[in-house]
Amino acid sequence: MTLPGQAPDEATGTVSESEDQSRPKRRTGLIVLLSALGVVVLAAVVAIVYLANVAGTFDSKTGKIATAFPQESTRPSATPAANGKTPVNILLVGSDSRGATIDQAESGQASDQRSDTMMLVHVPADRKNAYVVSIMRDLWVPIPGHGTAKINAALAYGGVPLMVETVESLLHQRIDHVAFMEFDGFKGLTDAVGGVTVNVTRPFSSTMAENPGLRFDAGPMHMDGKTAFAFVHERYAFADGDYQRVRNQQTYLKALMAQIAKPETLANPVTVSQIVSQFSPFVTVDTGLDSKAVAGLAFEMKDIRPASVVSFTLPTSGVGTSADGQSIVNFNQEATDALATAMANGTVPQYVADRNLQNGN
Repeated sequence: MTLPGQAPDEATGTVSESEDQSRPKRRTGLIVLLSALGVVVLAAVVAIVYLANVAGTFDSKTGKIATAFPQESTRPSATPAANGKTPVNILLVGSDSRGATIDQAESGQASDQRSDTMMLVHVPADRKNAYVVSIMRDLWVPIPGHGTAKINAALAYGGVPLMVETVESLLHQRIDHVAFMEFDGFKGLTDAVGGVTVNVTRPFSSTMAENPGLRFDAGPMHMDGKTAFAFVHERYAFADGDYQRVRNQQTYLKALMAQIAKPETLANPVTVSQIVSQFSPFVTVDTGLDSKAVAGLAFEMKDIRPASVVSFTLPTSGVGTSADGQSIVNFNQEATDALATAMANGTVPQYVADRNLQNGN
């Protein structure tokens, strides 16, 4: 019964059909919304845990160089910041072991270990490009406190600190970080990304004992870790020796970066974990180059593509023979000074363009 002035359903407490139909819809919408939020939160938690695990792997498995840098009084000053950022210089070193332990080299002790591969990665303050400068192992340069010698002898004379001091003295640029890699890590990294396709520009057969006669024909070649190792270390098969070896190293590095930068690589957490897990145990870094520093630099460099990475060799003046009969690569002081000035002034792009180094040298 409906009383005067009373809505039909107020007396009975019943709900109209329209209201009865709308409540499940509201309830369903709320459930969907909460579910969606739950998925987002869960995904964020998983991502945080995943990234934390990757960071933990890098920090726990990489070796640390307790004393990577020379005395502060011997070092160049840091380049003034531009727009809140300063250039970043990272010295990458691969070493052959000749009876010495890595611990000796890292600690600054003299040893018979020599750097087999040396590259300086220069990232300008604007973070628009990256430059990889290969330093030839037989480059005849002043070694602070040891006279003149091949640059790869710096590691043998005084470990990582002297190696850093030698490079800093040549380019008058401060080295911010050092990464020291064993070659087994190089192989593991290559295999972790599923191999790398490299364009072989000069065909040859390997002379290395590990891969005797392995053929590298001109054109694209997919390489696993063992094959890539032979490719980047060969020099005796070439008339110009180490010059072609450096070119091959630069070619391979670009191909590797292109492979890692592929969306299917970066978006695959299993692959990323494998890269970090395979690579980290064979890498030793200065104490400042932890996962936080790597992640920060990677974020700043997020817009740099493989095509924005320019590789070339530190200027030389051809080959020669030292006074004591060693085969050497002559140092080009004037051209190196020009590069040092460009790095200090943020004009490396102009330096590269003026010398037509966009595709190396």
